[in-house]
Amino acid sequence: MSYETLRIIWWLLIGVLLGFFAVMDGFDLGTAVLLPFIAKNDMERRVVINTVGPVWEGNQVWFIIGGGAIFAAWPLLYAASFSGFYLAMILVLFTLILRAAGFKFRSKIEAQNWRNTWDWLLFVGGLVPALVFGVAFGNLFEGVPFGFDDSLRMQSDITLIGLLNPFALLVGLVSLAMMVLRGACWLNLKTDEPIRRRAQSVVPLAALAFIVLFALAGFWVSQIPAFAITSPIMPDAQPNPLGKTVSHVGSWFANYNTHAVLWILPLLAVAGAFCAALLRRWPALSLWASAAAPAASIATAGAALFPFLMPSSSSPGASLTVWDASSSKLTLGIMFAAAVVFVPIIVAYMAWAYHVLRGPVTAEQIERDSGEAY
Repeated sequence: MSYETLRIIWWLLIGVLLGFFAVMDGFDLGTAVLLPFIAKNDMERRVVINTVGPVWEGNQVWFIIGGGAIFAAWPLLYAASFSGFYLAMILVLFTLILRAAGFKFRSKIEAQNWRNTWDWLLFVGGLVPALVFGVAFGNLFEGVPFGFDDSLRMQSDITLIGLLNPFALLVGLVSLAMMVLRGACWLNLKTDEPIRRRAQSVVPLAALAFIVLFALAGFWVSQIPAFAITSPIMPDAQPNPLGKTVSHVGSWFANYNTHAVLWILPLLAVAGAFCAALLRRWPALSLWASAAAPAASIATAGAALFPFLMPSSSSPGASLTVWDASSSKLTLGIMFAAAVVFVPIIVAYMAWAYHVLRGPVTAEQIERDSGEAY
């Protein structure tokens, strides 16, 4: 394969990995956000927790694989994003660790105050990552203040407060709404009455919130000046983010105007949320439909940003793109071969695990297996 082809493939693969994470871990995060509100007593909360207890660690595999793939395939992007978003990353990691602790320790002591505290900590462990992941995506459209010197040493003015700007917070709310939608659809499938009835009532509200916020974010994006490469593009050139010129006067809808078929992506996101609400009395179909919201939302953002991976607001010419931030051709080729072998294995194993764990979680099961249940 040519260097250009491998770069495009790895851009697509990163999108696929992020999509898998949003779809799979999305219902874990959404379930945690809903926990204090949708379950009315201790046993109901144990039921909710045990719907995700056996699978949440496996779902986080996509987060780890995504980070590892960025490190190997897009080292400059990894360096710039993980360094620039350091405090945001630490905040996410802390809350993800908090979630793990909540699953393990919540039911170890029967004291009500102990369990209520962990329920709210689990809520935080779902809310913060869902919000911060969206905030990170939102900042890409406005550009992030970073650059490189002649030796490609990164210089950054990124602050946590700066990342929490109004547009980014709006995108964070979009992310939160679609995670809550996934969580409600998951509980609709994996619980029985009365939790299922409550989950069904949340599905249309979360779907409506997602559709409205998604449309508002789309309108806002149309008003934000986009980045555009103005120098000749050399897709097979060696990585060098300083070897181009970039203007900041374009439109983020340029790719959509050039390739009208891309409009299917935002329409699919909206249709997925709408169908999830429409099919809520058929829980399995509703859950599958809700998966389109996060997957198509990520695809929508990726198609708008292409070829940019991480635009720079302070030094536009240093913006990282698909053409100048990748690893070598050899590295991309070896990693692609590994992905072809191992990603299907991971998908097959997870499909088998979900098949084994099929069916709703009930209070009777937890009482019968109280020593094993969360």
